[in-house]
Amino acid sequence: MKSLLTLALLSLPAPLLAQAAVAVDRPGKTSAGVSYTQPKDWAVTSKAQATVFAAPEGNLNMAVVDVGEAADAPAAAAKAWSIYKPTAGRKVRLVTAGAPGEGWEERAGMAYETSPNERAAVSALALRKGRAWTVLIVDGAEATLGKRSAAASVIQQSLRPAGYQRESFAGKTAHRLTPERVQALRDFVAASAKTLGVPGVGLALLDGGKVVWQGGVGVRELGGTEPVTADTKFMIASNTKGMATLLLSVLADEGKLRWDQPVTELYPSFKLGNQATTQSTLVRHLVCACTGLPRKDYAFILGDRGLPASDTFRQLGQTQPTSGFGELFQYNNLMASAAGYLGGALLYPRMEVGAAFDRAMDEKIFKPLGMRNTTFDFDEGMRGNWARPHGLDVNGKLTEIPVDFNYTVYPYRPAGGAWSTTADMVKYVQLELSKGVIPGGKRLVSEANILKRRERGVPVGEDNWYGMGLFDRVAWGVPVVSHGGTLLGYHSTFYALPDSGIGAVILTNSDPGASMLAPFLRRLLEVAYDGKPEAVQDVATAAARIQAQAKAKRDRLTVPGDPAVLAALAPRYRNPEVGTVTFRDQGGTKWMKAGFVEGPVATRENLDGSISVVSAGAGGIGVEALVGSQAGTRTLTIRDSQHEYVYTEVR
Repeated sequence: MKSLLTLALLSLPAPLLAQAAVAVDRPGKTSAGVSYTQPKDWAVTSKAQATVFAAPEGNLNMAVVDVGEAADAPAAAAKAWSIYKPTAGRKVRLVTAGAPGEGWEERAGMAYETSPNERAAVSALALRKGRAWTVLIVDGAEATLGKRSAAASVIQQSLRPAGYQRESFAGKTAHRLTPERVQALRDFVAASAKTLGVPGVGLALLDGGKVVWQGGVGVRELGGTEPVTADTKFMIASNTKGMATLLLSVLADEGKLRWDQPVTELYPSFKLGNQATTQSTLVRHLVCACTGLPRKDYAFILGDRGLPASDTFRQLGQTQPTSGFGELFQYNNLMASAAGYLGGALLYPRMEVGAAFDRAMDEKIFKPLGMRNTTFDFDEGMRGNWARPHGLDVNGKLTEIPVDFNYTVYPYRPAGGAWSTTADMVKYVQLELSKGVIPGGKRLVSEANILKRRERGVPVGEDNWYGMGLFDRVAWGVPVVSHGGTLLGYHSTFYALPDSGIGAVILTNSDPGASMLAPFLRRLLEVAYDGKPEAVQDVATAAARIQAQAKAKRDRLTVPGDPAVLAALAPRYRNPEVGTVTFRDQGGTKWMKAGFVEGPVATRENLDGSISVVSAGAGGIGVEALVGSQAGTRTLTIRDSQHEYVYTEVR
């Protein structure tokens, strides 16, 4: 049976179906002169006011529509849909304002109602310059958008109005971070934390490769008085990846591995979903996000507690690529986890792989760098001076949340399980800026092998590439090496500007803190290069968007859940691949537990009449399960963009 999306594509005017793909990214312009980049392998067709990009799979379109004048952003989006697909008829679920920038004087995003069974991605971004609107429509399969997110980012990020010249600091000399400029950055962080509702931020700044300031803003715990300091511990999540690949760089120096060496030569039991893929996997593929393995986080988020580190390899053995090697950026935590465990196993082959990795990192990375407060031990991380995590509850109110969910990363800790401090993280960034030399002159790793991690691999977006555990991008003409990290209640990043020796570490203890990170880079460049002031507005817009999204989510839920729906649930469901979902009564409220996700249950009636149960605990990561049945047996279905897990009741 043809999907709804396929039928919709077939209903387009005939000229839009005759499309030709390109072999490399190619710039172009719409009929109104709006510039864009056509991604590699995507086809493009222009007809009247619509420029339509088609993904290779044939089930995802992105359309840039020159609307002209309109009363406001929603009116512009409605007009764009009437041009692109008059029969769409989608209801707008949420309108959120974006910050001006890149030549656009106004931006607004529209999210549309879809039902879970459609598995559809449908949105619009309205952009205004003067009185003229341009609208970017996303319309197609959620799985394909997930797989081709980098190409989608290229299209969106490259849209600029006719005649606009981008601000660029290329070729300019950065100002030194004087005390006045340092204070400007500290003030920005303090104001952003207040705007977003972030109790505490750890911050460190480098200039010329030397620390010019480190410390904190705010408190470790909402309502508390203990300040965040340079030695306050936060979970740094995926910032761990670059540290794990640094271990591989050291081992490459020692001759224990080669980047282009088959993984099975070093770890014979390694396997992926089929033999051909397994044999093709080289050491560098473990950390390149380029092997075609999709993100599969639900497989361990929904898993049972107490799994060993070796579960990384079990899960990889059950995972098939959804694109070819080197073809697309697809972020996969399990591969990064395997990379770290490979390093530990090479050094200590007789130890359990998790313990071997912990020891290897301590002896080869943390101790030599003087990172005395960096650890994979949760008990140690939550001892003494540590920042508590915070998130939004179902009503959008900031609250402290348990650390329990974040234990999910422990069996896969090379991908994101470290605790660290700004004082420790800044030493890691110093090493990046010095190309492998520790302060004092001792070389930890060769320049060739530390820089190998930065070599540009698959594109992530416009002027942005993934290397091996690091992002390498050009931001407003300035090369930037970075990586971020996200866990429940913890969001962080570091930035290294190799040309100027400027660097920064920023650690936050609140989910809204994620919206501070990209504006901080913008503010850093504004301060260093006298750039146009945009970062403050970016933060203010993000804060408004967070609250609007929280309200829209709450408005669609029945809290507490519909009694009739809750009464009809089985007490226990199981999926053989990932684990169990259970329901219990707690204090007169129905609670749901699915792996590491736990909380009270809300319900939602979907557009197609189906019913979902939704965990409504605090924090940004929850579970939504579609209620159903198969052959008289009650079921729950949980999905991410590319996977589906069907649970059946346990009788």
